[in-house]
Amino acid sequence: MRNSVEFKVYGKYALFTDPLTKIGGEKYSYQIPTYEALKGIVSSVYWKPTFIWYIDKVRVMNRIHMQARGVKPVKYKNGGNDISIYTYLVDVEYQVLAYFDWNRHREADFKDDQDENKHHNIAKRMIKCGGRRDVFLGARECQAYVEPCTFGEGKSDYEDSHPIYFDLMFHGFNYPDETGKKQLQARFWRPKEMNKGIVKFDHPKDCDPKLIRDVKNYTARPPKQTSGWKEPGLLESCEEV
Repeated sequence: MRNSVEFKVYGKYALFTDPLTKIGGEKYSYQIPTYEALKGIVSSVYWKPTFIWYIDKVRVMNRIHMQARGVKPVKYKNGGNDISIYTYLVDVEYQVLAYFDWNRHREADFKDDQDENKHHNIAKRMIKCGGRRDVFLGARECQAYVEPCTFGEGKSDYEDSHPIYFDLMFHGFNYPDETGKKQLQARFWRPKEMNKGIVKFDHPKDCDPKLIRDVKNYTARPPKQTSGWKEPGLLESCEEV
């Protein structure tokens, strides 16, 4: 696949929150990572407003285990702490296949930056470096690590299992600077199946319009510069790797 990257991401805990469990202050993780969470991970590795990352597939390497933990979230209204139970995924590892394409709604700003080979090579180097920014699995407290891999290598704990089916799940957000609309939207989808540990994601444009909900009116902020834009990287030394 053109402009594709492959990497593995792993950590001790993960929390891909089911929105239905947030109402009472509790959080319960989906069994598999969401499209938006994986997009956030690869964006932490390397991102520019010139392009948009798309997630093609994820491969679940470790057996799905969950663990409930007591936490004390902050009471933002009255101060102090509350007591809640969050249910995390434990000892997770995923292989991810992703690719990028140009952001057609930002061509006027960054058309001069549409150098395919440059961004592809930098992205691969950033994966070797572990990413430019902190990587986490769904929630900030779930620190994660990124390494290069070949998608499909190694044995998954679900290699010999029957297909596993899932119901309605959160897919991702439609951001104004990616869609051209002045509206932040939430997408939902129904995964077809997890076959041998592999889940193939629908492209955002292929998600059922009936499962897209408006969140709020939102206008993309224009960049401070329209030419010669350069993102300050946290690991500039990795550019030379």
